[in-house]
Amino acid sequence: MIDILVAGGGPAGLAAAIRAAAAGLEAVVVEPRPMPVDKACGEGIMPSGVAALRALGVNPAGSRLRGIRYVEGARQAEATFRGGPGLGVRRTELHSALHRRARELGVRVVTGRAAEVRQGPASVTTAGLTARWLIAADGLHSPVRRALGLERPCPAPRRYGLRRHYRIAPWTDFVEVHWSREGEAYVTPVGEGLVGVAVLSRHRRSHEQHLCAFPALARTLRGLEAGPVRGAGPLRQAASAPRAGRVLLAGDAAGYVDALTGEGIALAAATASAAVDCLVAGRPDAYPARWARLTRRHRLLTGALLGAAAHPLTAGLIVPAAHRLPPLFSAAVRALQ
Repeated sequence: MIDILVAGGGPAGLAAAIRAAAAGLEAVVVEPRPMPVDKACGEGIMPSGVAALRALGVNPAGSRLRGIRYVEGARQAEATFRGGPGLGVRRTELHSALHRRARELGVRVVTGRAAEVRQGPASVTTAGLTARWLIAADGLHSPVRRALGLERPCPAPRRYGLRRHYRIAPWTDFVEVHWSREGEAYVTPVGEGLVGVAVLSRHRRSHEQHLCAFPALARTLRGLEAGPVRGAGPLRQAASAPRAGRVLLAGDAAGYVDALTGEGIALAAATASAAVDCLVAGRPDAYPARWARLTRRHRLLTGALLGAAAHPLTAGLIVPAAHRLPPLFSAAVRALQ
């Protein structure tokens, strides 16, 4: 019997499979799409995410990131990362690097879709495969989470993300977050002549229409589009629990607040590794508390910043406050890294 079956071949799923294989377990990944998968993603990896990937033996090629800069009109505030740089990485490059490492360790990736889940006293079955344990890492709109009845409604407003690449040399080694009353635009260096621009907003518009809220940025990028627009959302997702019987939820499948603070890959790797570690230790019951500890800071800080950004009275104060209080902004960035 398969030791650990992983639903979803994205970063969280492949991280879980790599961790399991490194521990000497048989890991099989079920994924419906051909690899590598390109998805909407800000493509900036925080230092903790870089460290987590390296611990898995994954070293994707990318652009060194020194920190985060907030921009609103003429006002700016920036904070450098402490203890090492982040990394700007094309989503396809990250996925390919994870897939290569998984294959090196003998992980089998099969084409299929996990939806219906059947559990017994000692096994779990989905997508025609039976294993001792299932790690559901099948994304924001996890079919496994829904099939298990763990889906929980989220309050409005709903937020959505769009990402597009532009053929232009990066003008900084910071991730630039441009703020407006309409949303945020995240500019991430991902190559010598390429930047990714992810827009987050509660409004359903085209990527080009969203950039109109950032006139200076739009002028810089006009006519330099490279590749299609990728979208995702609603971003906020919640699960009533990160475990149900012999199924453990990891990454976005276990719940997600927002992409505003750029911790998606770091949390995906951390929760996936924690799920496997709990199974290796024979303590699946310990995973919910471990998941809560790993994600608590992200949930609290991201939720607070998201609440401030959504309120008309406080939205316009975020960048001015960061500009006037650099130590506070630096502390917030370092708490999230």
